[in-house]
Amino acid sequence: MRILSWNVNGLRAVQKKGFAAFAADAGADILCLQEVKAKAVQVTADWPETYMALWNPGDRAGYSGTLVLARREPLEVRLGIGEPTGDAEGRVITCVYDDFHLVNVYTPNVRGDLSRLEFRTKIWDAAFREHCVRLDATKPVIICGDLNVAHREIDLARPAANRGNAGFTDEERAAFQEHLDAGFLDSFRVFERGGGHYSWWSYRGGARARNVGWRIDYVLVSARLKKRLRSAFILPEVAGSDHCPVGIDLG
Repeated sequence: MRILSWNVNGLRAVQKKGFAAFAADAGADILCLQEVKAKAVQVTADWPETYMALWNPGDRAGYSGTLVLARREPLEVRLGIGEPTGDAEGRVITCVYDDFHLVNVYTPNVRGDLSRLEFRTKIWDAAFREHCVRLDATKPVIICGDLNVAHREIDLARPAANRGNAGFTDEERAAFQEHLDAGFLDSFRVFERGGGHYSWWSYRGGARARNVGWRIDYVLVSARLKKRLRSAFILPEVAGSDHCPVGIDLG
């Protein structure tokens, strides 16, 4: 089973840049999208008909929002995590399957001035972690999405220059570590220990061409799913957004 995750930074925008071909060729059983910035009625479904579309667009037009495209119908779909601000922004979709929970998440950015840092780390991250731990008590969890943090220095090209900046503050990194300490694995790091692997690049200064990027998109899995992991990967060759897709293959 292949599960992919991609912050498309505007679904309607990426549809003009080859999204339909990607969706048809990627071979994903489940495709989790973040920052879709649209409601279902605003989008022409150009993905294969074998996918069902599960939306959580949020309240504010053109902002945030998540979408799951799934070939397998979930037993249940839950929107949000019970945290009012994030829920209004359409940040989480949970799909309940018979053998696992799938959580598609678009974690709040702390903003350049760090004005949302306390909300993000003290309120949002805590509530999200509690949600996932509660799910994990019943069956394994797969968390896909833009978690808006580079965990370690190896996860961004210029750690010294960005220490304390949005996405690489000590607080955000510690909160991410708490997700791992709660029993979840960073699937990519199960297979790859080296640097130079990123999932987001600034549009400025040719950062993507020079691979000056950050790894802020993840697939986390319950530790007991490790034995089912066959691969975890990043697809930097897929264009259309300032992020690229990431994914896993499960046996």
